[in-house]
Amino acid sequence: MAGVSKTVTIPAGMQNVANVLAQGTVSIKDMIAPSFIEADFNHLKIDEKFYRTLFVTGYPRYVSANWLYSLITFDHPLYISMFIYPTESKTVLDELKRKIAEMEATVESDIKAGKVVDPTVQVALDDALALQAELAKGSERFFQFGLYITIPADSKEELENVSKEVDSTLSSILIIAKQATLEQEEGFKSTIPIFSDKLGVWRNMDTTSLAMTFPFSTASLTRNEGILYGINQHDGSLIIFDRFTLENANSVILGKSGGGKSFFVKMEALRLLMMGVDVIIIDPENEYEKLTQSMGGEFIVFSTTSQYKINPFDLIEDNVEADELSNKILDLHSLIKVIMGDISPSQDALLDKALVMTYRNVGITQDPTTFKNPPPLLEDLYKVFIGMETQEAKEMANRLEKFVTGSAAGIFNQRSNFNIKNHFTVFGIRDLEENLRPVAMYIVLDYIWNSVRRDKKKRILIVDEAWYLIKQKESGAYLHSFAKRARKYHLGLTTITQDVEDFLATEEGKAIVTNSSMQIILKQSTAAVDKITETFYLTGGEKHFLLSAGVGEGLFFAGQSHVGFRGIASDEEKALIE
Repeated sequence: MAGVSKTVTIPAGMQNVANVLAQGTVSIKDMIAPSFIEADFNHLKIDEKFYRTLFVTGYPRYVSANWLYSLITFDHPLYISMFIYPTESKTVLDELKRKIAEMEATVESDIKAGKVVDPTVQVALDDALALQAELAKGSERFFQFGLYITIPADSKEELENVSKEVDSTLSSILIIAKQATLEQEEGFKSTIPIFSDKLGVWRNMDTTSLAMTFPFSTASLTRNEGILYGINQHDGSLIIFDRFTLENANSVILGKSGGGKSFFVKMEALRLLMMGVDVIIIDPENEYEKLTQSMGGEFIVFSTTSQYKINPFDLIEDNVEADELSNKILDLHSLIKVIMGDISPSQDALLDKALVMTYRNVGITQDPTTFKNPPPLLEDLYKVFIGMETQEAKEMANRLEKFVTGSAAGIFNQRSNFNIKNHFTVFGIRDLEENLRPVAMYIVLDYIWNSVRRDKKKRILIVDEAWYLIKQKESGAYLHSFAKRARKYHLGLTTITQDVEDFLATEEGKAIVTNSSMQIILKQSTAAVDKITETFYLTGGEKHFLLSAGVGEGLFFAGQSHVGFRGIASDEEKALIE
């Protein structure tokens, strides 16, 4: 542009470089080149990094889509290059015709000599004849294909270890790879992005096999039925899924505060309701109250002044299982331990005796016909302890006193006065004091379990802030038992927590994850991501994805498949949820 001048100020530290470049004595290549390269027998050392290149010489006879997945997702940086060279079909057909003639002659010679035909020759002949027909019809084309892998490492020892791991991974998918002995420099150049094949180790490959070798892997989770969970971040497809088609309908949702857990759960609940699935939620913070009102659901508040009551001693009267009373007493064992805290073995035996006596005092025995009698209350157990007139029994009674005659007397020492009839039912326990919440969650879970067994139909139970239960061994074990038994009654358990490290540090927490066929891992903190990576065997890329994910983004696991996803909601759904 005429008449316009521009002054460029060069920093003092760059003036010498600029002068040298101006004189033409140093090129850009010189500036970016490493300090030194040491070429050894089976590796290179470039500056302080070590490199080893492998080339592939043997491939499996049959391959399926995404067959290189374990190599592409290997949990160590790898430089992988693929070189594809089209060939003339006529040349290939001529060569194939010659090979077929040779193999047929070999087979015929073996037959005439009375020998057993070599099975490898027969298999190769069958494959060649099939390929010849496909090429002749034009439905297949032929290519030369080269696959090279360079392994970077920070030390010689790491290079050896990773090389063995890569070789083992390749062997598991029936690939034979060899080190580029005395050609490591050529191998390295073949795997850096300069589009130069210096090794030239090729293998014939047809169109179908080559297409299945395409390196970008994804796992589609689109089904013909189910609800929309979000968008697959890998290929942009929709994640439409029915959790009831899995081994079990349980799911676990893990994520840091503010990662989008509540939004995702509410969105799933809305869509499940539209599909005719009943939704039950245990809500420690009453954050589902407005959504319940909007959807015409029933919000049940537990507090000292609440009208709603649950009797933990309730029994099922219809379709009674053979050991119904025994199982109820075992569940009450766990509940009383949640209420009382640690008890000694002798106190545990005393508790068992007291529970049996409590039911017997109201005429309930192992005979199912007695289950129609009004069940006892917590105060009846308290009276049994008082009547035993021993020091241990008195101590047990004192621990129960708060729930019978104390500040918590009006919550769990009354007869149950409602049934779950609404398709959307939420139990809110925010108004209870902190140490009463695990007790309330346990009793509500037990009540829901009785309701589920009375009437089998598709239901989802959502337990928010499940850490309240997991942090106590007895209630954690009950939640785990709930997860294992839910499938039998067409129930799916959704467990939600933001205390990921503490949750996965317990045996009960890990067992619940194991018994959940669907797992959603949203944005994670740096403190929790290592535990997540270890538990779910994530790759380095997936780990960094969880750290950098936005709100509502994460990993979606369903059975053996998992993808990165982003939840999406319509404006109407957002209005209802927010």
